[in-house]
Amino acid sequence: MTDAYIFDAVRSPRGKGRKDGSLHEVTALHLSAEVLNAVKDRNGLDGHVVEDLIWGNVTQVGEQGGCLARSAVLASDLDERIPGVSINRFCASGLEAVNMAANQVRGGAGGAYIAGGVEMMGRVPMGSDGAAIAVDPSLAMKTYFVPQGISADIIATEYGFTRDDADAYAVESQARAAAAWEDGRFGKSVVTVRDVNGLPILERDEYMRPGTDMQALGSLDPAFKQMGEVMPGFDKVAMMKYPHLERIEHIHHAGNSSGIVDGAAAILIGSKEFGEAHGLKARARIRATAKIGTDPTIMLTGPVPVTEKILKDAGMAIGDIDLFEVNEAFASVVLRFMQAFDVDHGTVNVNGGAIAMGHPLGATGAIILGTLLDELERSDKEIGLATLCVASGMGAATVIERV
Repeated sequence: MTDAYIFDAVRSPRGKGRKDGSLHEVTALHLSAEVLNAVKDRNGLDGHVVEDLIWGNVTQVGEQGGCLARSAVLASDLDERIPGVSINRFCASGLEAVNMAANQVRGGAGGAYIAGGVEMMGRVPMGSDGAAIAVDPSLAMKTYFVPQGISADIIATEYGFTRDDADAYAVESQARAAAAWEDGRFGKSVVTVRDVNGLPILERDEYMRPGTDMQALGSLDPAFKQMGEVMPGFDKVAMMKYPHLERIEHIHHAGNSSGIVDGAAAILIGSKEFGEAHGLKARARIRATAKIGTDPTIMLTGPVPVTEKILKDAGMAIGDIDLFEVNEAFASVVLRFMQAFDVDHGTVNVNGGAIAMGHPLGATGAIILGTLLDELERSDKEIGLATLCVASGMGAATVIERV
């Protein structure tokens, strides 16, 4: 097969996903066009040189609906002959877009793709598109459906993580993100978002709370305790599925869970021949991709089995990986990953993650892959793995190798 390479990775800063967030006036269409134009301009992509745009966005309704990918091509400066396809693998949509593009290149179906995603969570609320697993009783009862926050608390209960464990992890995520911004580690990839007049709107992630400490987090009430224990009583549903649990320990809250934000990211992927034809230097080779289905109730454990799968498929061991990006959907997700593989926190999310900077659902997978690539280059490491948990019980992963 043809090798697939990453030539560039860009992202927007992440804005608070609220009405007072800096990106609230910006539509998903406009933000998508901004990052696509950045890829075009940085790499001189004139004409129909890209086979397709594969674009992740989770809540595909209203202004984020109607094949946003194709609309984004038309709104951008890309050639109108480039088509577009929107995909939804929930939180892993941005990474899955990259994986699909890479595998198209590897299979010979075109020399280059742009892949990534967008989510404007302050404008198009999460869940506003509906979800059969949550609203159709026949499926919800069959799968013992509980909301993701309950699933995160189940992981904490099942694997022995305490509130202090989760809060300490969150404090470190904030500290690492602040240090990374202070040190300019995101400078290669982050592009300023501008309005229609070309004036800057946002230049850096604005969700961060760098002064966060254990005392501040300790004052927050568990976010999912009431829905678990009182109404509608999801703890009882969980314990029907896992009768060995005497109770669910509710340890997650806004401070140790991912933030609701707006953002977009795009990655340019192509063959060696594409790079040579356009004078572009490859930054990394996509060595392997993987996806997997998992238990839909505990839901968020996917990074563990999908990592086992991708390592087996690639003929690698966990010790072959120099750096990890594991999406911080909730603190317990990353704590479980580190526990399962006995990996040092010093190699995981070294520049912070979604607890500090936020999780724009459709974009996050592409964001963390770009962050991983930047950090491999900065720290002169070779091989990295990016992985995310996924709603309704799935996992996705990508292994990249610097070239």
